[in-house]
Amino acid sequence: MLTSLLSLYIATVMETPVSGDFSSQAAEASSSKVASLSFSQLSGSNEVPIKDSAFISPILGAEASIAVDKNTGTVLHEENAHSRLQIASITKLMTILIVLEENGATGSTTVSNNAANTEGSTMFLRAGEDISIENLLYGAIINSANDSAVALAEHNAGDVNSFVEKMNTKALSLGLINTHFSNPIGLDHPNNYSSAYDLVKLGKYVYEKPFVKKAAKIKDLSVTSIDGNLTHKLESTNDLLDSYLNIKGLKTGHTNGAGLCFISIAV
Repeated sequence: MLTSLLSLYIATVMETPVSGDFSSQAAEASSSKVASLSFSQLSGSNEVPIKDSAFISPILGAEASIAVDKNTGTVLHEENAHSRLQIASITKLMTILIVLEENGATGSTTVSNNAANTEGSTMFLRAGEDISIENLLYGAIINSANDSAVALAEHNAGDVNSFVEKMNTKALSLGLINTHFSNPIGLDHPNNYSSAYDLVKLGKYVYEKPFVKKAAKIKDLSVTSIDGNLTHKLESTNDLLDSYLNIKGLKTGHTNGAGLCFISIAV
């Protein structure tokens, strides 16, 4: 059971459209001067699904949750959607996004001692190993590998602290007004947090990247170093892939401080 946070995009339109959007709630979320687009503004659609009265609201154990129709931006369910909570490895979505936009999935890098010795989940990178950026991205998305995320951060910005500054700048540019990062991994820290509302916005933006859309559906994959001497077996942390639910990704997270976190694309 989710103990902390759930963000969900429902990628389908339900029943007859009615008028209205969610922009007013976005405006009430914060008095910040940073612009925060509503989901309906992001979707660019005026069609709004309506709830079938035959169905009750979901019963969730998560501290905060939200479900949004991807095509229209209509909020189908929410609870404590603007609460600031630690988000564990969902943090890696921002790490992946920045690398894809600034570096792409091409090229390679050499793994540092710092990256190879990163605590937590790992794809078992070796210090001095030359590996493609593509394989590191797979490691971060599929295996939620901390060593991969640090290697990507260092490749992009030279050091982790400089990369974190980029993460926070990007969050502001996306209007994520209840989001702040302190590391590229998602390790517990008072200043590494987001909200269910912000994460759906981030998730929608990241999911539009073709590489993410492809990688988020992969259950297991083996990748190698540039010279082929090292093989890293990746296994998805998303147990809902290939289940009776039509789940297309996106990211899980789990730490002691954050609890169990999940952001998903469902059809």
